[in-house]
Amino acid sequence: MKNKIKHLVASLLVTATFTANAQETLPINLQTVLEMGGANNLTIKEFQAKQELAAANLSKTKEWWLPEVYAGLQTHQLWGAAMNADGRFFLDVSRQNLRAGLGLNTNWNFAEGIYKTKSAKLHVQASAYETLAERNNTLLATIKAYYDLQTSQLKLIAYKNLVAQSDTITQQIALQVEAGLRYQSELLLSKSNQSHLKIEMLNAQSKYNQKSAELVRLLNLDSKVKLVSIDTVMLPLDFQNELLSVNDTTYKNRSEIKFIDFTIRSLQTERKIGTTGLLIPTFSIGTYGSYFGRINGAVSPMFPLQYPETKQLYPTGMFNASFTWNIPLGHLIYGGDLKQYNSQIKIQEIKSEQFRSQINEEIANALQRLILGKEQIQIVKEGLELTTEALNQSIERQKLGTVKPFEVFQAQQFYLQAQIDYFEVVSEYNKAQFALKVARGVIL
Repeated sequence: MKNKIKHLVASLLVTATFTANAQETLPINLQTVLEMGGANNLTIKEFQAKQELAAANLSKTKEWWLPEVYAGLQTHQLWGAAMNADGRFFLDVSRQNLRAGLGLNTNWNFAEGIYKTKSAKLHVQASAYETLAERNNTLLATIKAYYDLQTSQLKLIAYKNLVAQSDTITQQIALQVEAGLRYQSELLLSKSNQSHLKIEMLNAQSKYNQKSAELVRLLNLDSKVKLVSIDTVMLPLDFQNELLSVNDTTYKNRSEIKFIDFTIRSLQTERKIGTTGLLIPTFSIGTYGSYFGRINGAVSPMFPLQYPETKQLYPTGMFNASFTWNIPLGHLIYGGDLKQYNSQIKIQEIKSEQFRSQINEEIANALQRLILGKEQIQIVKEGLELTTEALNQSIERQKLGTVKPFEVFQAQQFYLQAQIDYFEVVSEYNKAQFALKVARGVIL
């Protein structure tokens, strides 16, 4: 049986290669799906880009202490009236001067610089956990899609097996009819059953194509690619030993909880700008050094862009410094900023509680699915063994002409349904195993 399945998988690969859409086939298994999912999935890439943005924002907040340096030329020209320092007015004035030098301006708001930088660092850590959480959830969705693909593929193989088997039975009945051992109606019934199996096989093919396209989308592959699982046997997994060390009552392993915790810490740190940060002064410095003097050249109001001729320049400089405490009265009276931060923190705390309840539900659901799945697997294994033996006996009796065709057809249907039940039960059981890992905070 195992060799037959391998042969049919190879046949499926060849058939898919020569489809009308000329799709390229890509053999996969669970390991390759996890590798490609972690590398190519667009949702994961999106959150990785958000993480990079958080790191860029951190770099931006670190710029607060660096001054702004400027250098260049500056001209000043005035025509008409001008007022002197002692308040006298001078008419018909033509004033022209030039300044060339280097200057520096800086305003150090220590409260914003310190607390915003710390808040940005915490936000980078929060973003990293958010990316990790989304990666885990996306890989879980990819795993489920892979098992759906494998289930649909094995169903298709099962139908192809029965169609081939039905064709053999139909040929045998045709020979028996020619020999006068069976009725024509039995041959017609056999052909009708074969047609029904072919229709079901085409439906299974359609379902398989659908699941392949879904997994292709999750893996961000070319839409022309057709995926074929090389796992020819579906076996139940068991991660119980791996999960024994994980405590269901704690939530510290879930990346989503860590993301919320670091988001709260980031908001709490930034909130300090409006509390303890008010006690920290702002330090400002402004200075420049330049050469300054009179210029004389062909400059007029009609042609201000002509190059002036410098006659005499003198060195000059300036320096200003100040320590100031900003007292925002609106902030002290209404406290709008603090209320906003407190509301955002409260929202995150509520999200944390909601997510803890969600984790409990996820763990409970996964455990129940595993408990029921174990029982279902045992039952479906027994049913598959019984229907396999019944079908083999019916086929042998068919060769001898001692069984009615409808009995063989019925045995085929029971055997097919037992196979489908087994694939679906094991698939759901394995998906529950991975769901429990994710629920308990294990990184895939």
